[in-house]
Amino acid sequence: MKKIRTNRERLVCQSVIGEITSPLGGANPYLVDPDGKASILPGVGGITYNLRVGDPACGLAADHVEPGVSISNFTQFAGQPGPNRALNQLACAGNTARVVSGEAKGKTGRVTGKHGGIEHVLIDFEPEVLEELTIGDKIQIKAFGCGLEVEDCRARFMNLDPDLLEAMEPTLTGDGGIEMPVTRVIGAEIMGSGIGSRHSYSGDYDIQMFDAGTVEKYGLDELRLGDLVMIENADATYGRIYCSGARVVGIVVHSACVLAGHGPGVMTIASSREGLITPRLDPGANLANLFEKF
Repeated sequence: MKKIRTNRERLVCQSVIGEITSPLGGANPYLVDPDGKASILPGVGGITYNLRVGDPACGLAADHVEPGVSISNFTQFAGQPGPNRALNQLACAGNTARVVSGEAKGKTGRVTGKHGGIEHVLIDFEPEVLEELTIGDKIQIKAFGCGLEVEDCRARFMNLDPDLLEAMEPTLTGDGGIEMPVTRVIGAEIMGSGIGSRHSYSGDYDIQMFDAGTVEKYGLDELRLGDLVMIENADATYGRIYCSGARVVGIVVHSACVLAGHGPGVMTIASSREGLITPRLDPGANLANLFEKF
């Protein structure tokens, strides 16, 4: 096996910007789980002070909660979808995010993922920075990684800063494939909400956790936000589908959920329809650890 070489010198670094969103509520606040139990729980958006990458994704009194800070670009451009789509499609996990307004102006964090449906980009900041932030503060991201390729590798990469990929210390397997670290390997048959999307350059899809035997089999109750996971028999090269023999690697971006068909969300970072991604099991394969390397 040998170290990777990327096309980073040909990648374009471009600014995208968003504002910290407010959490959302509905006229009917109840969430009903598959057993008929109704709950009112924290959900997407806002500044989440006590949940960051490295923390548990499961066992929380929460539904779809996004760690750290959630941003979008609907507010600044009066609801126009184009700028928010660019924010979601160009921002990559590991990108530097800088606060450009408010009391925390000048402080930096890193992109941890993207959440579909509501279309948020998620950013991790140190706790002292979170205390200075306010809903509505603007955060600008140096979007770098869209178009990423690895020489002599046929797997497709997306939503990934090349520095983060290198921090994973992947190696080429010599057959057009690549070995990548993951905390666990799970089956595509339990993937739910988000499957079938038109592309994989924004958003995520969810790991269903409603079957106790499956949860135990894959150790899903031990998932952490920021974990790298492999999904077998899944392809996300041109949209998320079930495909025998294919493999996807992604990052756990939001918490578990109570709604049927939902669960911890996974944002794709690598996909191979030929199954040319080899898992290297590593319990430390989490953004909280990887960010310390660059």
